Amino acid sequence: MNAILMNGGSSETCEPVTSTRPLAACPIANRSLAEIQKERLAAAGYSLLDEETGNDLFIPENAWLSDALLRKLGQLKAPSAIRDGDGALLAWIGESAQAVLKANPVTPDSASFLIRYPWDLLAVQEQVMGDLTESRIEGDISPAATLAGTLILGKGSRILPGVYLEGTVIIGTNCKIGPNCYIRGSTSIGNDSHIGQAVEIKNSIIMDHVSMGHLSYCGDSVIGSRVNFGAGTITANFRHDGKTHRSMIRGQLLDTGRRKFGAVLGDHVHTGIHTSLYPGRKLWPHVSTLPGAVVKHDIPA
Repeated sequence: MNAILMNGGSSETCEPVTSTRPLAACPIANRSLAEIQKERLAAAGYSLLDEETGNDLFIPENAWLSDALLRKLGQLKAPSAIRDGDGALLAWIGESAQAVLKANPVTPDSASFLIRYPWDLLAVQEQVMGDLTESRIEGDISPAATLAGTLILGKGSRILPGVYLEGTVIIGTNCKIGPNCYIRGSTSIGNDSHIGQAVEIKNSIIMDHVSMGHLSYCGDSVIGSRVNFGAGTITANFRHDGKTHRSMIRGQLLDTGRRKFGAVLGDHVHTGIHTSLYPGRKLWPHVSTLPGAVVKHDIPA
């Protein structure tokens, strides 16, 4: 079956991640979302096209479909429509979206959803990295470092003494990791980044040219490019009552559905030393905080 990956999604609801890049260019496991989508469609046996030929599979770029659902769609006939619980189209088979508005809907599984908000990118990365089982080491690892999981390490990157890597971790090119830091899966770290002394990162997307030099914690967060964590910057990611986190989107407080969720920082954010960020808070590009700041609310540009 032919497949067409279409433009889709509102960049505004994914800000500040999409304040400086389209959703399709957002990194997942150190690759763009669009690149991963195309690779998964090809692996499922679809021929990727740029133009309609009739009775094609249409997938908006912000629709994340599980491997099982992709296989199932290859067996369906037009017209078919896959809708989420809110009635939004995740994919359709037919000549156009209008042609399948009255088609019987196909119910997606729980691993398929629309990417609407920044925390959805974490859910996608968790799925992608969960499928990785083999390490690929192109950089240097100190004998005094510990690897307890799967590691993909780019060229020119160095893992220094005292580093403990657990779970599935992806590190880009020309990075300096350590000494004495703790990185837990599922975490991706972009190119030319520095993670230093006494820093812990867990289940996060770290983009290119990020510096977390010392004494910081980054958990379940999305960190834009060229961000600098001042020493002692801490992202909180757990509520005392154990309930799921909420985050403000377009003036509405939305439930993220996540028991663990940290911060979302746009590109070029600089935090002062000992900055503390409440869970689910977002800082827009070029925002800075003062030393000792406690970030209780989102900080727009």
